[in-house]
Amino acid sequence: MASITSIVKTADFILSRPTLSKIITPIAKTFVSYAGYREMGLKFNDLLLEETPIMQKAISRLPADESYARNYRFITAHQLSLSHQLLPESKAVKPEEDTNYLVPYILEAEKEAFEKAELDSIVITK
Repeated sequence: MASITSIVKTADFILSRPTLSKIITPIAKTFVSYAGYREMGLKFNDLLLEETPIMQKAISRLPADESYARNYRFITAHQLSLSHQLLPESKAVKPEEDTNYLVPYILEAEKEAFEKAELDSIVITK
């Protein structure tokens, strides 16, 4: 599994190259529109796998209001799924609202895990 750090670096590389960005950005926007998670009231970061220790740490570091909003989006999406409905277009998540609210916490947790692994593997010689 790729780390979020490597994904962010790849995205930065793509966005820094105008030609590559012109090719990839429309494809990414089309993919997101077909994915349909915004019509369920979810943001992209809500779709990330939660069952890893790094994600658990990142989620636990969310501010209370962001954590509440995340849980509310999950409950809304679950209720919509049970009733086989989508949100009206006016209530669906708009592209500008679909922020990477969790990524800074994930990057921080990945950095800490990497540092811990490095420190744990230090061999002391006399």
